Amino acid sequence: MKRILVPTDFSKHAEYALKVAAQIAKKNDGEIILVHMLELPSSGNDAMSSSHDIPELMFFKNAALARLDQIMDAEYLKGIKVSRIFQFEMAFEGIIKNGESHNADLIVMGSHGANGVQEMFIGSNTEKVVRNSSVPVLLIKREEENFNANKFVFASDFSEEIKKPFEKVVDFVNKFNSHLHLVNINTPNNFKSTKVAQKAMDEFVAEFKINNCTTHIYNDINVEKGILHFAKSIDADIIGMSTHGRKGLSHFFNGSISEDLVNHAKRPVVTFKI
Repeated sequence: MKRILVPTDFSKHAEYALKVAAQIAKKNDGEIILVHMLELPSSGNDAMSSSHDIPELMFFKNAALARLDQIMDAEYLKGIKVSRIFQFEMAFEGIIKNGESHNADLIVMGSHGANGVQEMFIGSNTEKVVRNSSVPVLLIKREEENFNANKFVFASDFSEEIKKPFEKVVDFVNKFNSHLHLVNINTPNNFKSTKVAQKAMDEFVAEFKINNCTTHIYNDINVEKGILHFAKSIDADIIGMSTHGRKGLSHFFNGSISEDLVNHAKRPVVTFKI
């Protein structure tokens, strides 16, 4: 994780994300790219040629740059290479474009989650970034003074379409020296015998080189509750999940994983696009 992109809207949740990014960067001798997008109610991407008054635009730009400079001087960023990006652009578009153009290894974003002013997945920029970013996205819900990914939970049906994003999962857990807990959530509507479920997991895992991995079969009334309950049962540090650009959160059992999973998870969540 050498290059980490951190979007900021100058909120406390954005600061939580930046502090986690700083911890990751220090452990990996990485750098942070701090990004702020100023959205303007105008058509087109060229805000400077719109009907907005230029002095007003420059006021907002200078104020944002001053805030970025202030953040970059934070004590917890000492010793880390930090650069800033300011653009007049739709937030989610700018975040995705910069993540790709700067070859970011990870995007770290803050999220209010279910306990904030509004749930993250209700027409938010975060939803659009998670849905469309080819770069893994780490969502931070609260202040994490000692962030780690020692116990990493990843639930799946271990189908063919999961193999490509799972390569990034393996890369993530190996770089973080995580213990990967792969889990098949057995539900009444999609029940598999232990023998069948275990065979599918064993064959799936055999194709990858994972440093530390354990497979599990967990029974619950639905997938969302199963993931949350299982993560709690092992005191997981982080939950990983795959997303689908066309349908939002991809449900690995025909449908889509409930947005409640991400909104209500207290633990950090990292997403990998299919």
